[in-house]
Amino acid sequence: MISNEWICNVKKILLASVALFGLTAAASAADLPSRVAPAPVAVVPVFTWTGFYVGAQAGYAWGDSDSRLFVGGVDVTAAAFPDGTDYDTDGFVGGVHAGYNVQFGSFVVGVEGDIEAASIDGDRSFTDLGVAASTDIDFQGSLRARAGVAFDRALLYVTGGLAFANIENTYTDIGTGDSVSFDDTEWGWTLGAGVEYAVTNNLSVRGEYRYTKFDDVENVIDGLGTVEQDSDFHTVRVGVSYKFGTY
Repeated sequence: MISNEWICNVKKILLASVALFGLTAAASAADLPSRVAPAPVAVVPVFTWTGFYVGAQAGYAWGDSDSRLFVGGVDVTAAAFPDGTDYDTDGFVGGVHAGYNVQFGSFVVGVEGDIEAASIDGDRSFTDLGVAASTDIDFQGSLRARAGVAFDRALLYVTGGLAFANIENTYTDIGTGDSVSFDDTEWGWTLGAGVEYAVTNNLSVRGEYRYTKFDDVENVIDGLGTVEQDSDFHTVRVGVSYKFGTY
């Protein structure tokens, strides 16, 4: 017969085995990788120059206006103007611009147009001939391509394209005060470079230099001949732009 003492010993062995199994399982569970989901990582959007923008700019222009005189189709500039015919022009400009950029990696390309009021003018008296000449530009604009390299929020770019302006050339008889003016919209080209920085995701500031040259203007003056007037100038501008979009 199985004694009570033997049964008690068997129970003790079973209880000890169960306790040991429980401790082993707990230790194994502690060694397993945690199944708790990691905390979400915030994703900060990367800034891009892609998008449509509008803005305003202002600056200062300086250059010169030069003439050549033709009588009967013959260039007599050197003989008639031994001291040359050029004179300085300068003044302020200011207006608005709009454009669109597309960014590919670090490269940015786009197109931009602007229109500006201007107060660019200059004059000179040619006492040997008794004539005074003056040039006045009261508005100008351009349609240009832009291409540059972006360093995050900083953009270095070059720009160039068509330019137009309303140019008025006036020639006055010093003795009588009689004058004749030629006022027309002329076309030319412009080329320059600049740097732009995005202060926020939508607002940027810029500084820019451009050289602009217009086609020769032929003005026929009775009693004098045909004058070819050539105007060009340099301009420095600062501006601010607003880009539509979230970033």
